[in-house]
Amino acid sequence: MHSYDLTHRALDYLQTLCVDIPARPTGSPGNQRAVEWFAQAIALFGFTTEMPTFNCMDWSAEGVSLTIGDDSFTAQASPYSLGCDVRGPLVVVSTLDELEQTAFGGAILLLRGDIAREPLMPKNFPFYNPEEHQHIYHLLESGHPAAIICATRAEAMIEDGDFDIPSVWMTIAEGARLADHAGQTAHLISRAERIPATASNVIAYKRGSIDQRIVVMAHIDAKVGTAGALDNAAGVVTLLLLAEMLDGYKGHHSIEIVAVNGEDYYANSGELDYLHRNRDAFDQIELCINLDGLGYIEGRTAYSLYACPPDLSAVIHTGLASFTGLIEGEHWYQGDHMMLVMQQRPALAFTSERLIELASGILHTEQDTPALVDPHRLVKAAHAVREVIGWVDCLGISSLTNENHRGSARTSYPCD
Repeated sequence: MHSYDLTHRALDYLQTLCVDIPARPTGSPGNQRAVEWFAQAIALFGFTTEMPTFNCMDWSAEGVSLTIGDDSFTAQASPYSLGCDVRGPLVVVSTLDELEQTAFGGAILLLRGDIAREPLMPKNFPFYNPEEHQHIYHLLESGHPAAIICATRAEAMIEDGDFDIPSVWMTIAEGARLADHAGQTAHLISRAERIPATASNVIAYKRGSIDQRIVVMAHIDAKVGTAGALDNAAGVVTLLLLAEMLDGYKGHHSIEIVAVNGEDYYANSGELDYLHRNRDAFDQIELCINLDGLGYIEGRTAYSLYACPPDLSAVIHTGLASFTGLIEGEHWYQGDHMMLVMQQRPALAFTSERLIELASGILHTEQDTPALVDPHRLVKAAHAVREVIGWVDCLGISSLTNENHRGSARTSYPCD
């Protein structure tokens, strides 16, 4: 197996996920195609696959019309919002205090400035839900506007299929222009529709000689409106490269490769389904490795450790120090690894060194294309993960041998 061949394979995989399948929001037809393709591809390397299914919501939008008199304004439907055709006075709110003190029943409400500085976490988001965001939702729902317009920097402020007030979003500059018409009657038409759907995770595994598992995961879904090359076709591609490197794996630990479906979906339904199915087996997970947002053509690949015991941390730090183009980076808490860290399982995450830069204007946008992904870096990352699996496999067997003080066949196999 040559790096040259793997690099070309990585390019082919990126082409499939980002071009041949141009959209992968959870539950969409493209998402279903991507999941089925991944399951078929990984099975070629000797993995047994399962595709547990869960309920979710697909969504479509056919454009927005916003007018005040003879003036028209550019806006987009907020993902997963209901559609609408409403008229009402334009009310402008810029701060939480103003939202608390302003009456906007039946109005079209423009949120701009400080109150729109960041996206709201979905109402029922299970892992992180700030009180301020919950308070804003309460004020909006109790105030009964006809619709909401959000003027934001780069993406929708509201992305929530559980929030039933129609909403659209626009740029900050367009919001400033619209605010000049406060008090005038606005007409908003948003041609959006919620569509009941189902989706699946892909669980691919190879059984080892012990019950403990090493889980490697990457989310396969993408935000509405983006090809999702860095976020996260790159991680999925790395899973497939790793699977090829593990063809013929004979280690002690079971290997579980998971294409998680829903990290960029408002309800995280795929993550919740995975947690539910593992609710009585978290102690079997020796290490979770998450791949998300890696392969950026600028900077290096960064790794970070979470809740790892000292011996495991030492082995990983020492081993990864020998990989060029790989550094220890800052902790980041927005990825799928955190759902297992919250279950007290050790985790290792790989992403791009410049993740903050990417998050500020590339990820979740139309700019996230395959041209930003260096396939050589994905091959190197897959090699690094393959090595980590070998180190953890040996370390785990050594620990079992020391604890049990026995040389049974269960713990005496040579490390892969």
